[in-house]
Amino acid sequence: MNVLWFLIPISLALGSLALSLFFWALKNGQYEDVAGAAERILDDEDKPL
Repeated sequence: MNVLWFLIPISLALGSLALSLFFWALKNGQYEDVAGAAERILDDEDKPL
């Protein structure tokens, strides 16, 4: 039972860190254009010589 006194705060800290990083990514526009990357990979950007 003593190990729970270490694991519970560590898991709460890691969870809050992950949540804060997710909100940081949302604030900085990481998820603004999710379809753009999927469409850009299909475009042929090579120009013929």
